[in-house]
Formats: sequence, C-alpha cells, structure tokens
Amino acid sequence: MRVLGVDACKGGWIGIAPTAGGVSAYFAAHIAELVERADADGAVEVVAIDIPVGLADASRRRADLLARQAIGPLRSSVFITPVRVALEAPDHATATARNRALTGDGVSIQAFGLKPKVRQVDEWVRRRTHRVVEAHPEVSFAQLAGAPLTLRKTTWAGAELRRRLLAGAGIPLDGDLGAAGRHAAVDDVLDAAAMAWTARRVARGEALARPDPPEVFSDGLPCAIWT
Repeated sequence: MRVLGVDACKGGWIGIAPTAGGVSAYFAAHIAELVERADADGAVEVVAIDIPVGLADASRRRADLLARQAIGPLRSSVFITPVRVALEAPDHATATARNRALTGDGVSIQAFGLKPKVRQVDEWVRRRTHRVVEAHPEVSFAQLAGAPLTLRKTTWAGAELRRRLLAGAGIPLDGDLGAAGRHAAVDDVLDAAAMAWTARRVARGEALARPDPPEVFSDGLPCAIWT
C-alpha cells in the first residue's frame, strides 16, 4: 500500500513516499498538485500531513493539547490551532481578538502565518479521494523513539538522530531528492518522512489517535493527531 507523508515548506509542500528500496520525494506549490504527482507513480491510499485538519468553532482542539502532553520538552513545537473564525480574519490583530473572545487565548504570529496553508488543506481535504490524517512530526518521532526527544531538529545532533530513527524504520533519507531536495529545508524533509512513517502505521492499522475517538466540529472533519 503506497502512502505519502506531507509537510509544508517554503514555496509549497514536500512529500515523502516510502518505497521498497528507499523513498520517492515530491514538491509542488499546491497540496492537490503534490498528491497528484505522487499518485502518478502509483495510487496513494493514505496521506499524513502536518497541518490542522478539522478546525474548532469556539474552543481549543484536544488534539493539540494531547500532542503537547505527548512530547514534553518540545511541546512548544505544537501550535494551538486558532478557531475557524480567527483563521478567516484579514489580519493578525483581528484573528487574536476573535480567538481570545471565544477561547481566552491569543494567536501566535507563527500560527497565523500558517493561515494560507491551513485554508488550502481545509478546502482540498473535502474533495479528496484518499484517506487523509493529521499528524505532527515531534509526536511521531517520540513514538518512533519510544520516548520524547530533547534535541531540536534544527541542530546537527537533532537532525542526525531523526535521520537514524527513520532509517531504522525503513525510511532512509540519503542521496538526491530532486526538486524536493532543492526546495525544502533539512527539517522539512525529516518532518515529511516522519509523516510518511505515520501514514504507513495508519495504513497497517497500527496507529494511535489523539483523541480517540477524534473530535468533530461543525466542518464535519474528524480531528485527531495520529501516530
């Protein structure tokens, strides 16, 4: 069963698909185009993506809170997803005001900066033919390692640790990754590969959902972070 792990990167999206001998890597400006390119090499059945799927209406998402608990030292890497009306705001100040009125929380600049990618996936996921699940790289790496990591992926030691974990799980990252390698940063590649590991677990029926069962908001999309 072919699966695809996806992470946002500068200029678009990177996808990693495990193969018998290694990985195939893909890059595209739009999520739909990325999955189409992966499908061209063989139908993808499960897509795991590091972007919110299922937006809350007036509360924090339990998925974000449980993911933070699962990774301990690196919990700040899990952004608290703004509510839907906040992500529809024209600017950060308005988004913060809307989110605070409903949840008591503001919206970080980083979380608001993901707005174009979140909205792109929110539109695409409603018409997809694949099974799509949300995942988070650090939660996946913690599951893969058997304990939360303490080294950040932006350090050499942190990046090398994650690469070794992935290689041990049959997802080696070496050699030329083509356009994906030219467009994506090192941490983007590592994150997409971690998403691929999670997608494979979903396909095999081995994955865990946080929460279980997933929450469902007014958009009707199951909201959980899978590992």
